[in-house]
Amino acid sequence: MHETMVPVVGFQGRPSLELLVRFECIPTLLGTVPPRRPGGKLLSCVLALFPARAAFASDNPQIPNIFRPESTPADQIYTISNFTLIISGLIFAVVFSLLVYAILKFRRPLSAHDFEPAQVYGSNQIELAWTVIPVLIVLVLFLATARVVQSVQDARPPAAAVEVTATGHQFWWEFRYPALGIVTANELHIPVSDATSPSPTFLTLLSADTDHSFWIPILAGKTDLIPNRKNSMWMDPHKTGLYVGQCAQYCGTQHAKMLLRVYVDSREDFEAWVAQQKRPAAFSESVVTGRRIFEQTACVNCHAVTGTIAEGRFGPDLTHLMSRHTIASGAADNTHENLKLWVKEPEAIKPGSLMPAMNLTDKELDEVTAYLLTLH
Repeated sequence: MHETMVPVVGFQGRPSLELLVRFECIPTLLGTVPPRRPGGKLLSCVLALFPARAAFASDNPQIPNIFRPESTPADQIYTISNFTLIISGLIFAVVFSLLVYAILKFRRPLSAHDFEPAQVYGSNQIELAWTVIPVLIVLVLFLATARVVQSVQDARPPAAAVEVTATGHQFWWEFRYPALGIVTANELHIPVSDATSPSPTFLTLLSADTDHSFWIPILAGKTDLIPNRKNSMWMDPHKTGLYVGQCAQYCGTQHAKMLLRVYVDSREDFEAWVAQQKRPAAFSESVVTGRRIFEQTACVNCHAVTGTIAEGRFGPDLTHLMSRHTIASGAADNTHENLKLWVKEPEAIKPGSLMPAMNLTDKELDEVTAYLLTLH
């Protein structure tokens, strides 16, 4: 049996789960091509799907997973989803069982060519049952869902809550902490929240251009960012760590690479991060040439670096660029080589991005890259 096997690439382009896609299985499972050996190929194809089950059970927070909530809003969504799935499963089981029963019991005998089954012209009991029961089911699902929606949307921030304004741009995220005086991009840092001292994070969601959608599956549900409209959401992570997500609304060419990274820090680590972000941009005499070139190019029209003439607002704030693990909204690791390539040719990392190439000479590129590497 010939099979084409392709490894499925993990989230953010990193290999994660050893899943295999067997292309010959697709037509067999759909029934468009009969298996060569009755039952054999179909069974192997069904078994081939079992590795995918591991994806949903994975405990790796760097794999988006709605089945392992780590925050109150995500947990409530998970609970109502399970409740809806159970109700739907019971309905399917009943309907399918009745269908199988009717097919087996009332199938037409081979000898009865002119047989006409008994005609039923109406039953008040049956009609009442299939009207009342679905109405009751829908009512129960509606009330249960409305309760969860109200609980999530009407939550009020406590005194210890962290407030963040998240703005979606094509194709990156801007995070502002108004009470802390911090501006960063693409990587959101928030404190862990526990029952003894809850410190949830409340986000105000804005859009600078088109529709976006903020989604960290493990921490909260999707919430859209719409131009000229203010939306909000909140999360109270129960465990420290890195949680990933991305824009869930098609917003243009690089929508798929508009990724999200949320670092849930301990209270001490979060306070240390805040203190570090409040410091002015680092400056070294060894990179004065690179800083001068940076300030003389169009970079300063889009980017901001505290303490310099760069006060742009169209691109990410670069004051503490090297404190981030990734660049280009998670499209590449923040390394010397990637940063240099990103400055030289943004299209090489993120085709369709709105960041222009500055057409620097090799020497100028090295100087600017060296300067950016000092922005911790």
